[in-house]
Amino acid sequence: MDQIHIYHTNDIHSHFENWPRISAYLQSEKKRINDMDETYFSFDIGDACDRVHPLTEATNGQANVRLLNEAHYDAVTIGNNEGIGSSKAELNHLYDEANFKVVLSNVLDKKTGEYPAWSQPFEILQTKTGHKIGLFGLTAPFPTSYEPIGWFVREPEDVIPEMLELLSPLVDTVILLSHLGIIEDRKIAEKYPLIKVILGSHTHHLLPEGEKVRNTLLAAAGKFGQYIGHVVLETEGAHLVSAKAAVVETRQLPAVENEEELIQGYEQLGHQLLNEQEIAVIPSNFSVSWQKKSTLVEVGLEAVKDYAKTEAAILNAGLFMQPLIEGIVTNDELHQVLPHPMRILRCTLDGENMIRLMYEMEKNRDFLRNFPIKGMGFRGQVFGELCYNGIEFDKKTREVKWLGEQIVKEKRYTFATVDHFMYIPFFPTIEIRGENEVLFPYFIRNILGQYLRKTYPLISEDKSE
Repeated sequence: MDQIHIYHTNDIHSHFENWPRISAYLQSEKKRINDMDETYFSFDIGDACDRVHPLTEATNGQANVRLLNEAHYDAVTIGNNEGIGSSKAELNHLYDEANFKVVLSNVLDKKTGEYPAWSQPFEILQTKTGHKIGLFGLTAPFPTSYEPIGWFVREPEDVIPEMLELLSPLVDTVILLSHLGIIEDRKIAEKYPLIKVILGSHTHHLLPEGEKVRNTLLAAAGKFGQYIGHVVLETEGAHLVSAKAAVVETRQLPAVENEEELIQGYEQLGHQLLNEQEIAVIPSNFSVSWQKKSTLVEVGLEAVKDYAKTEAAILNAGLFMQPLIEGIVTNDELHQVLPHPMRILRCTLDGENMIRLMYEMEKNRDFLRNFPIKGMGFRGQVFGELCYNGIEFDKKTREVKWLGEQIVKEKRYTFATVDHFMYIPFFPTIEIRGENEVLFPYFIRNILGQYLRKTYPLISEDKSE
């Protein structure tokens, strides 16, 4: 009986505070298992990157790849943070220095219709005893986000039969690297028993002892690097005898030498690199309040309008995490002010539905002002005050005005906001009745930076004579 040890991580989301122990553990386990003359593989199942960390932001995720290199992964797949958290150019260069394979079966270059140069649809791995493992990877399909960037993302059910038909004659065991979520993984296991192991992610689920669905073992290691997954396969020749899953809690692992200095170093280097990128010089402090409109929010509304080329904009004050201080503004400050991976949404409604949306917003205004909200791209603390530019609401008469004029029910009105407003449940009119366009590739902090650069330019030191 031969043993294959598979170690897996997922959804680390740039939580570098856990990285030194993960890296040290994977390296030591690789040595231990190789010394026992057994087979070791390690995989990451996506969302290793998250631009909320300054080092990820400063290097467009390439620092994350360099850290993954330390641990000598055999293969990774991508999550939405890599796939739609990067521009096409950034993703095309994210893995330039990778010493591992990027296995991704459902994302194609929209222009060429081919797999991108940095990925491959499958990989065949061989154990020390000759057992062959066929590996393929699927990431969550968000066509409305991938396609504007320049990628074509295929649905899993269109890809899986192709991969199984291709791999089954060539390998003994098929493993799926799935950044699809636990519900999709269970469906796939029910429908495709040829897949013997699904290493899961995306929904941050933790399966301490795995989960068996028909003939398939599901395994997943939670989120943020808090756990490392360990799957053990027992084989006899080409036959898979058993598959078992477990997890190791990262905080229970021994501390690494100079651990705190390493973790602080990641943060400091990120801030240093972002601080070197100067954007603008502002003439005074731009204050911010989560409970009311303030200078910075007003500037943000103007920036969003300018970028989206609309007459009106709506933002929530809770997006803006801290003020901007008079003087030079750097990308580090912008990243701290707006850490959210949000893009701008251009929404068009007829007048009747525009009025309805304002009623929804006014109904929820007091509730949302101090409402704690997490997820769907929001990295703040509370939603905060709803702030309009170009739109007015009269609380006494309940009349809605657009640029000072009463809204006409038959006319069409286009405003700009963040894509977050399409996903949260408080303003359903946007998703149900809006003609919506998410503007790529920039995040809201980039858009604020572009507006500040244009409005308050840096004084050039190169003065022509």
